[in-house]
Amino acid sequence: MFPQQIIDALRHVRYPGTGKDIIESGMLEDDIRIQGFDVSFSLIFEKDNDPFLRSVIKAAEVAVKTYAEPNAAVTIHTKFKKHAAPVQEEASPIHAKHIIAIHSGKGGVGKSTVAANLAIALANRGYQVGLLDADIHGPSQPKMFHTEDCRPYSVEEGGRTLIEPIEQYGVKMLSIGFFVDPQSAVVWRGGMASNAIKQLIQDGHWGTLDYFLIDLPPGTSDIHLTLVNELHLTGAIVVTTPQPVALVDARKGVDMFQNEKINVPVLGIIENMSWFTPAELPENKYYLFGKDGGKMLAEELQVPLLGQIPLVQSIREAGDEGTPIAMQVGHPAADVFDAIAAQL
Repeated sequence: MFPQQIIDALRHVRYPGTGKDIIESGMLEDDIRIQGFDVSFSLIFEKDNDPFLRSVIKAAEVAVKTYAEPNAAVTIHTKFKKHAAPVQEEASPIHAKHIIAIHSGKGGVGKSTVAANLAIALANRGYQVGLLDADIHGPSQPKMFHTEDCRPYSVEEGGRTLIEPIEQYGVKMLSIGFFVDPQSAVVWRGGMASNAIKQLIQDGHWGTLDYFLIDLPPGTSDIHLTLVNELHLTGAIVVTTPQPVALVDARKGVDMFQNEKINVPVLGIIENMSWFTPAELPENKYYLFGKDGGKMLAEELQVPLLGQIPLVQSIREAGDEGTPIAMQVGHPAADVFDAIAAQL
């Protein structure tokens, strides 16, 4: 074996956060060592809690054995980039272990339903969870959490006046829907919307969280750039249906986060409305919007498929009633969201 063989083999490994191979991404350290069948080298990651660290290391080991030498004994070391002043993470207004944006390329694919149920599923697992409804023009979370009549109050802490999130079903939640007339349209320019989101982030009395989920507006806008600048995002989840017209926009969403200027890891794709199952025929599946479109997109873009959610009446009814299905532990639909939380 020669070093070039190892390099060529590693070109087959893509970093899921960007879609580029690890050689093109500059992740291979110049320390390849070969002695007989023993091979060692180092991979460089941005941070020690990189969500794709283990999967990339495993893929690199498999690539060497597949494309260079099947009998190779591979040892992979990890290194992390040193940033002179990691002020962004320290200065983050949200004290959360993981900050995750939930995005869809187009409206109507169930992004807010996924965000609400995923937040509750994580809370059911014992995590401290916060949820920011960042969809300024179409806030859905107050209705889904049955808190439409609630109004957050202010608290004083450290000489600052903060907004106390509404806590429901074990989830702390803030939404612009708490501060505007629910019967009136929110007609704001991009700058006004972005400033409102900044205030909910910076002035929210969120406390210390395990997960902070952000229900983003569909598409791309100033709000998305604001969040990237304000927060050190762990990653993003893209929600789509299997329908080809939805997949086109989902692909754009993945590309937006993987863009060099944004560079947020895509943690995975969730395929919603994967099939229709009537309550009276629970074993039947009818693929109304196409079959496995989200799954195939995830495979194509080399990002994880976090789950496929069926189109069942109980999910819709529970959301409209303000009691998301994830609360009904043991319900088949609730189990789907719990499995996605476990996968995440």
